[in-house]
Amino acid sequence: MLKGCCTALITPFNRDMSLNLATLERQIKRQIFEGVSGILACGTTGESPALNDSEWRDVVKTAVKFKSGKVYVIAGTGTNNTDKTIERTREAKRIGADMALVITPYYNKPNQSGLYLHFKKVAEECKTDIIIYNVPSRTGVNMLPETVAALSEIKNIIGIKEASGSIPQATEILMKSKKGFILMSGEDALTLPLLSIGANGVISTISNVVPKEMQAVFELYCAKEYEEARKMHDHLYPVAKALFLETNPVPVKYAMKFIKADTGILRLPLGELSDKNKIEVERVLSNFNK
Repeated sequence: MLKGCCTALITPFNRDMSLNLATLERQIKRQIFEGVSGILACGTTGESPALNDSEWRDVVKTAVKFKSGKVYVIAGTGTNNTDKTIERTREAKRIGADMALVITPYYNKPNQSGLYLHFKKVAEECKTDIIIYNVPSRTGVNMLPETVAALSEIKNIIGIKEASGSIPQATEILMKSKKGFILMSGEDALTLPLLSIGANGVISTISNVVPKEMQAVFELYCAKEYEEARKMHDHLYPVAKALFLETNPVPVKYAMKFIKADTGILRLPLGELSDKNKIEVERVLSNFNK
């Protein structure tokens, strides 16, 4: 089930910083209409660290309302506290999410043994399918292929969102892990290269803006239309570059406003996109459909 383009949803906020669930529903409906394979609620793109428990629950519940045989729902449940992660992962299953995305603990910077034991305990305590999220640039720790391979032997750890930016590391993960273990690209600009070495798809930020095109990369590749997939990759690359000029989701929230699909303001501690980068995002998106 874990394949294709899974959009890491933005969490919309009103001017008073409250959740805007009506806008969230509109965004999910747009994603489904454009043909994405899945949606991720409460990932980093959804400003999950800024959500309290009640808000986190409301966002996941809203996403789950739209799951179907064609569209799967992942809930971001990871924290840097093992017991808290277990609590949220259990809650995600109770609400009805198909899978849980569990980030490597940030700030603590556990060693490889600590990472293994953390994920092992979460998997053993929670009867849901778990996707490891490895994003060293944000957490300060890189889960090595050997550790991923060991965790792949645990039945309900089904895959990894790999965002180290290293194709050699992704290659080693796929080579060393149990057969059937799934790798999803965690970087939009590397989706096609990672598909070529065996990835199942991408958990995408830019698909908030360009969902149909990100899904097309996957579908074209699966149809063995490699040249067309490469052309779409090249077409999307400037968007991927522009929407990571600053910390995610700062640029993508501005981009959504620019394309008239406003998802509201950012919550502190994130600040508004710089004027210089606003101009660049506008330039790239204005040229995208030319």
